[in-house]
Amino acid sequence: MQIYEVLKRDHDILKNHLEKLLALDEEDDNGREVLVKQVRDILIPHVRAEESVFYNSLRAFDLAKDKAMHSYREHMEAETLLRMLQIRDTFDTEWKEAARKLKSSIESHIAEEETEMFTLARGLFTDQEAEMMAVSFERLKPEIKEEGIIGTTWDMVTNLMPPRFKEKFHEQRH
Repeated sequence: MQIYEVLKRDHDILKNHLEKLLALDEEDDNGREVLVKQVRDILIPHVRAEESVFYNSLRAFDLAKDKAMHSYREHMEAETLLRMLQIRDTFDTEWKEAARKLKSSIESHIAEEETEMFTLARGLFTDQEAEMMAVSFERLKPEIKEEGIIGTTWDMVTNLMPPRFKEKFHEQRH
């Protein structure tokens, strides 16, 4: 299986969970809490592993660098919207509106990624490289899922660093 199929599978699962979240009654705090946690458990490991494996590989090519950086920004936007859902009671926000924005942001990102990014990547990576990325992606996700918000935030920061700094930063962190 190649990275494209693995990413698409996660995308479909995430979209399904967001549909379930939006279908909830506004007063269903327990259902909301469970689904927001499930969305988090899918989204955060997915984006961190995708950034580390797929986007960082794309960044190595001048042709794809801008697209990869644009996708990092979209991940940050989606993660911000997710955090708004997680802290709804603290800031007294209207959770359904935040959920709609998150769903819209994610669906827009997915559509762009599955068309433009995948097409670009297929022209840059061999089938074997795409298969190796899928294996690396799948290995990273469980590790990332076990990290807390601080760990996944550090992962986001290191994923954005130029490769020559990334290794030193990672060594100092561990």
